[in-house]
Amino acid sequence: MTVAASHVACVHCGATNRVPAARLADDPSCGRCGQALLAGAPADLDEAGFDRVVAHTDLPVLVDFWAPWCGPCRMMAPAFAQAAAQLKGRALLVKVNSDEHPQLAARFGIRGIPTLVRLHGGRETTRQSGALPVQAIVALAAA
Repeated sequence: MTVAASHVACVHCGATNRVPAARLADDPSCGRCGQALLAGAPADLDEAGFDRVVAHTDLPVLVDFWAPWCGPCRMMAPAFAQAAAQLKGRALLVKVNSDEHPQLAARFGIRGIPTLVRLHGGRETTRQSGALPVQAIVALAAA
């Protein structure tokens, strides 16, 4: 009997972990560093971490491209955190500071912030610019 499993890259150390599908919502921890794999909170990623996570995670990854000076970005941050908690075990939500990582923002053609990009299997599936409420973020990630 085969148990369905998903690969999830650790946002802390980059290790790829195989997690049984039935345990995705059970607070799995990384086999290498012991940190929570799906903490239910957005993770801040740099370019190298972003590439590792996107390439080695089977779950949908919703990326928030933002900057600290951006009012709408700061306004949406609590909603993004609430959405991460609601989507725990079903999607991975990450944040990329476009000021600190302009090459990554340029690679995705980010022209305005906040911009949310949904990736699945390493490929972009959906994009939405502008601040969104919690339910719209959840719907975008789950689409």
